[in-house]
Amino acid sequence: MTIILTNDDGIDAPGLQALQDAIDGKGVMFAPDREYSGCGHQVTTQRALKLQQRGDRAFCLDGTPADCSRIALTQKYPDARWVLSGINAGGNLGIDVYMSGTVAAVREAAILGVPGIALSHWIRRPLPIDWETTARWTRHVLDELMGRSLPPGKFWNVNFPHLDPGSPDPELVFCTPSTQPLPVTYRVEGDRYHYTGAYPDRGRTPGTDVDVCFSGSIAIVQLSL
Repeated sequence: MTIILTNDDGIDAPGLQALQDAIDGKGVMFAPDREYSGCGHQVTTQRALKLQQRGDRAFCLDGTPADCSRIALTQKYPDARWVLSGINAGGNLGIDVYMSGTVAAVREAAILGVPGIALSHWIRRPLPIDWETTARWTRHVLDELMGRSLPPGKFWNVNFPHLDPGSPDPELVFCTPSTQPLPVTYRVEGDRYHYTGAYPDRGRTPGTDVDVCFSGSIAIVQLSL
């Protein structure tokens, strides 16, 4: 069974390696050659895309995460059974999914008829991400989700909480996506506007993925095209 691994943090991101570790090295990495955070569902159609092989099971593309899914599934691995995207360094909660390259990669897979799971890790600064622990959580999540049937046009979005070292493993909570906006605040300097919104200050309606993740559980949402 071919499993495509991609992300929006780039081929060398530690989260991508953690995702590969979570499936015991059985994935084919097919990721951007640089960071594309926040690119949404951007695709490249006005220039040629360059693909480079980085090993037996690793390729990098000078394109977006959605490009990676497109090229991987239509040109290189049409028999792929899953696309897994992440593990993103930073949350992709609620309305973030419209801006997220991580989520766009699995949305593109769903468009092409292949099931996918986007995985992200909220960052509670100044704590660093423990990627070894995150890989262990990911293994548990994948065992759960890849064993479930996923209707056509659906895909999964998973967000890990940022817990203190030594905390018990978080529980998995299936929930609904938040529709509340991110804080939209700017510092104005002449004709320049610097975004200053603080991610942890966003609204967290009880029961939504933002609240579940911020409260210390793994937030799992099923999304539709």
